[in-house]
Amino acid sequence: MIRTENQLIYHSMASRPNTLAIDIAIARELGFDGLETSGPKIAAFLDAGFSTSELTARLGGLTLPGIGFLIDLERQGDARRQMLREAEDLCALASAAGAKGIEAITGPLDIRVFEADAAERYPALYRGLIDLPTDSQLDLTAANLRAVADIAASHGLLVYLEALSWTPLNTMDAQMQVLERCDRDNVRLVIDFWHAYTSGDTPERIARLDKAQIYGVHLCDSLHYAGGIPNEPILRDVPTGKGVLDLQSWVDAVKATGYTGWWSCELFCRRQHQDDSFAVARDLKALMERLILR
Repeated sequence: MIRTENQLIYHSMASRPNTLAIDIAIARELGFDGLETSGPKIAAFLDAGFSTSELTARLGGLTLPGIGFLIDLERQGDARRQMLREAEDLCALASAAGAKGIEAITGPLDIRVFEADAAERYPALYRGLIDLPTDSQLDLTAANLRAVADIAASHGLLVYLEALSWTPLNTMDAQMQVLERCDRDNVRLVIDFWHAYTSGDTPERIARLDKAQIYGVHLCDSLHYAGGIPNEPILRDVPTGKGVLDLQSWVDAVKATGYTGWWSCELFCRRQHQDDSFAVARDLKALMERLILR
């Protein structure tokens, strides 16, 4: 029976190279309450010739809290118009799959923009808002999030924000300011332990959040972070539970807010991506049960 509180959600990133059909099979066979997947995986399923009714049938009985990813949320000018078209497309895929929301991510994704003289060395590299004052970053990001939220609302969906830890506005405090300036009821945060850790946030800070602002949690781990610009492919290349994070303290911090929503096992470990996905997922679910349901 699917839980209504503290749902354990299988994340498609835990089996990154696999198809949506395999992700669904893993979630069902191992007894996860649901699946957090991506727009590209859903689109690939439909583009291969499967119908939306077949998609619905495959997913039937699984909770889909949301799908990702709308990247570079803060884009401006013509790029902003492209971002809003991508938001429409992602919302359409979420609706087709019966998901409840979409994930919006801040940019820029490429950490080379923070290198010395990056603007001259990489003139074509997207820089986002990194050259603007913080207040302008907040206003422009919030305005874009508001526009995306309005698109999502027209589909009956929610938007959950994830600020990547090497981008501007990466802390919990900054993200709360974005939500305040956005001023939309269908916008929430997703708490990602790795992004919080490498942004300088702590379990103590997480415990002070308003539970009403938390939509979901990405339970994940990290290698040791010594400071500077965090390199995600390197620092997240570790099995969950084998890194430096005291996962129980992070879980307890979220629960201290009164939060009882969903928890998703996002994973970036390259070795595990190439291993038996069912075995990896089985271990992840057992870990989540020990940490969350004890």
